[in-house]
Amino acid sequence: MLACLKESSLKGLAPGSPGFFAAQKTIILKRPLLKWCYDDWYARLLRDAKSAPPRGVIVELGSGGSYLKNLEPSIITSDVAENIAERVIDARSLPFADNSVRALLLTHVFHHIPDADAFFKEAQRTLIPGGVISMIEVAHTPFARFFFKNFHHEPYEDGCKEWSFAQNHSMLDSNQALSWMVFVRDRAEFEKRYPALKIETLVFLPWLTYLLSGGVTARYLIPNFLNRPLIGIERLLKPFISIFSLHWHICVRKKE
Repeated sequence: MLACLKESSLKGLAPGSPGFFAAQKTIILKRPLLKWCYDDWYARLLRDAKSAPPRGVIVELGSGGSYLKNLEPSIITSDVAENIAERVIDARSLPFADNSVRALLLTHVFHHIPDADAFFKEAQRTLIPGGVISMIEVAHTPFARFFFKNFHHEPYEDGCKEWSFAQNHSMLDSNQALSWMVFVRDRAEFEKRYPALKIETLVFLPWLTYLLSGGVTARYLIPNFLNRPLIGIERLLKPFISIFSLHWHICVRKKE
């Protein structure tokens, strides 16, 4: 990314630090187009959580700069580092009893889990029957592949055969193609490995508003008077969503 387009409020903050996530949360809340995207994403996650039987805890993995708990106070927030959320939790080793979790919620987190197999085994163990894994993840449309391979600092390795990768830094080491690899390319293998889990939802999400908002790392260059018209244009572009979408919503449910 060009230096002139980088968000200045993140300058000097270590990625993954409490200050970094606090700055990102402020960015989301202050940018109308970006907050419109996150409001839609969080509404989808919460609908999934509420569709599960009403028992067990709801856990957000990789909370970072999230404001999801503001919308649902019962959520247990977590991250892999100290002083960021209520609990320190590694998705590969969930500190919950068997059949005790109603929902696992992830936003831009799944592609940072270095061993997806370990995560799914833990999810299969801890979710109640009817419980869900609900996530917002990087999509695999033609435009998403072009954008994330060429204009994003995290890797997008869609030719990788394994669902795992080496990780020295929880924020920087990832594979943004992971959700496509697991839920689309290797879907038959997923169903074979985790017979108690069923892929229920995989839908493309609006993209233009997120792109123009700058996300949480680039500058916001859109005048406020254009916010509403751009949301309207976004809706008109829905027929092209399978070509241009940057993210998708995925829900996996534990069979009852």
